[in-house]
Amino acid sequence: MNTLSFYQKWGLNKPKFLGIYLSIVYLVGIVGILLPIHEDFILLTPLNLLFSLFIVLLVHPTWDKQIIIALMVAYSTGFGVELAGVQSGIIFGEYQYGATLGPKILGTPFMIGVNWVMLVYASSAIVNRHFAKIPLVLKAAIGASLMVFLDLFIEPVAIQQDFWSWGEAGYNSFIVAPLQNYIVWWIVAFGLVLFTLISTRSFHNKIAELLYLLQLVFFIILNLFL
Repeated sequence: MNTLSFYQKWGLNKPKFLGIYLSIVYLVGIVGILLPIHEDFILLTPLNLLFSLFIVLLVHPTWDKQIIIALMVAYSTGFGVELAGVQSGIIFGEYQYGATLGPKILGTPFMIGVNWVMLVYASSAIVNRHFAKIPLVLKAAIGASLMVFLDLFIEPVAIQQDFWSWGEAGYNSFIVAPLQNYIVWWIVAFGLVLFTLISTRSFHNKIAELLYLLQLVFFIILNLFL
């Protein structure tokens, strides 16, 4: 069976089926964490991140060296700034990673770079389609704001589920991370979204938009019921 017929058999050449696959994965994730299905279910998070990014990039409209460079820059910058942040304690604030995101180097999980790539790409896709006619800098600012907005919902769950922890941060407040974290996150996200928008064509990817929405709903629900 050639690659094309394999994709056709499983619906991988049709974005609507990819959207269904992705939605099912996040639904299973919500159920698996809330029940919980197994105490180690949350340790499947790295697989979810890789699967999500794979599905999104599977339908990227045009592959060329520009998009490859943009993805590499997003990964290396995201991972690099997280590594520096963990080691120094002065970029985002004092924090450390737990076991949930998988293998680490110098206290920083490899998967955190994948998360940066996924969110930068998804945010870029959203502003490309819904804010196409505004100046590039404003598009990047909106993309960065989308990322920080999502992070507001990620942080409480991440702390509770051992993604990472913030010094003496607790669970009694929705905004559990230092304000510095959100400011630096926005600055780094702005730079990466701007670079992605400049270095690539104005790509559209509705699956990437769906992924952002699924992540937002996923973490809102977990915030409500955990």
